Amino acid sequence: MAKNTAFLGLLQLLLLLLPPSLRDYLWAAPSDHDMDQQLQVYHPIILQGGFSCSVLEARLTDAYTPSLPRCGVLKGKGWFPLWNNTSDVVDHDYMPCFEEQMSLVFDPAINDYRNRPGVETRVPNFGSVYGFSYKDESCPFCCNVKIHNELEALGYQDGVTLFGAPYDIRYAPPQPGQCSKVYSDYFARVKDLVQHASEKNANKPVIFIGHSFGARLILDFVNSTPLIWRKKFIKHLVLLSPTPPTGFMEVVTNLASGPTVIRFPTVPPLDLRPMWWSFASSLLSLPSTTVFGHEPLIITKHRNYSAYDYQHFLASLGFNMKGMLPFTKWVLPTNMRVEAPMVPTTYLNGVGIQTTKQVVYWDGNFDVSPDNVYGNGDGVVNWISVLAFAKELKRQHYSENIFFKFVKIPNATHGDITIQDNSLKIVMAEILAANS
Repeated sequence: MAKNTAFLGLLQLLLLLLPPSLRDYLWAAPSDHDMDQQLQVYHPIILQGGFSCSVLEARLTDAYTPSLPRCGVLKGKGWFPLWNNTSDVVDHDYMPCFEEQMSLVFDPAINDYRNRPGVETRVPNFGSVYGFSYKDESCPFCCNVKIHNELEALGYQDGVTLFGAPYDIRYAPPQPGQCSKVYSDYFARVKDLVQHASEKNANKPVIFIGHSFGARLILDFVNSTPLIWRKKFIKHLVLLSPTPPTGFMEVVTNLASGPTVIRFPTVPPLDLRPMWWSFASSLLSLPSTTVFGHEPLIITKHRNYSAYDYQHFLASLGFNMKGMLPFTKWVLPTNMRVEAPMVPTTYLNGVGIQTTKQVVYWDGNFDVSPDNVYGNGDGVVNWISVLAFAKELKRQHYSENIFFKFVKIPNATHGDITIQDNSLKIVMAEILAANS
């Protein structure tokens, strides 16, 4: 009993050494995280969801020529939800129309992507954390719902101290020398949102929290801003399982076998492959040569493909790169390009989960499911890539004496890092530490 008392006393002393917000969160029982808030709201937060979380609305004009009569029934009837509820799309037999109206067209005249003629799109609820939502009922806590709930229980309010910047999932942030009108406009809106959130909260700098692709976009946005601006307006970045520029194998398998990040009941991913190929984002984060080297990523009995062979691999898939050579020169990776944000950053990632590192299409038929060879990672991003990315961020930050912390969470999957109780507690502790 005496030993237990001494241990508890030591634990209390150690807790006193922690930042107040982190100490309060760890000391409180789970039932205490309610309206009797444990945290004074310090800094405004912009919370970013993952790839499938944003909503997309569409409007069809007279210039739209539908491939099927039923695809034109909403022409001239204003805005309607296009990427929102997957069950509705299937139940109303709108699947071929969805694929047609979601697809992009690459225009070599402007070296950029655009909608099909007659299709206009927009992302609703910009500025609100409610701009992110999962598209079916299979995962009610996806899209940072639990983090959102925890922050609201601690006193955060949507549109006052808590914000969101939903995005169009089809486009990719531009690389140097490449244009993207969609992302130029989006980054300008995010910059305005950051300044608005700061001004609304006594000019306090903002904390960004992003998951998966949302975390990648945070990094790309921050790196698009002048250093003097980000040091004034950004307090901290909290990156949760970001999709790294060093690349990961799921990008390859999505190109070959159809997307796993856009799911519909009863619709095989392979059926969505033509639409997926039209997205600029489908080519983002291919495994880089610097990290993956000449290791075979795609194996067939006739030839293997490494990170040096993407143009041959895409051609073998039937991916049409006609007119896209200037674009693919920037998108297809030849080396690892990591640009650190140079503001305080905490990077959290799961580890110890079976993750695809090679795929085998032995007969060279990419229209069938492959055999997978597994390695370590978070179930989506390969651990070798996570480590390379984290190491380079740390190197650049430490060279300028800027805070950087890398947190490994054993047995936390890419999607569940914000859902599982054990990983959520770690994530929340780091958020509150950033808020001190």
